[in-house]
Amino acid sequence: MVHWTQQNQPARLGLIVSKKAAPKAVDRNRIKRLVRESFRHQTALKPADYVMVAKPSVKQLTNQQVLQNLQQLWQRI
Repeated sequence: MVHWTQQNQPARLGLIVSKKAAPKAVDRNRIKRLVRESFRHQTALKPADYVMVAKPSVKQLTNQQVLQNLQQLWQRI
C-alpha cells in the first residue's frame, strides 16, 4: 500500500508483521530490521507513506533472500 504525500515530506515506512506471519518475536523483529535497513538505503523513493505487510512465507527465507526480494520490490515502485 502506498499513500502519496506532499513533495516536502520525506518517505515514511509502516511495517506489519503479525504473529501469524512469524510466531516468534525474534523472527518478527528480524524481519522488521531487514525491511527498515533496506528502506533506509533507498534514496530514489518518491515522498510517500509505504506500508509493508509480511506474508507467512517470509520466515523461511534467509536474510540475504529477504534483502534481494526487497530490492526487487523497491525497483518496481
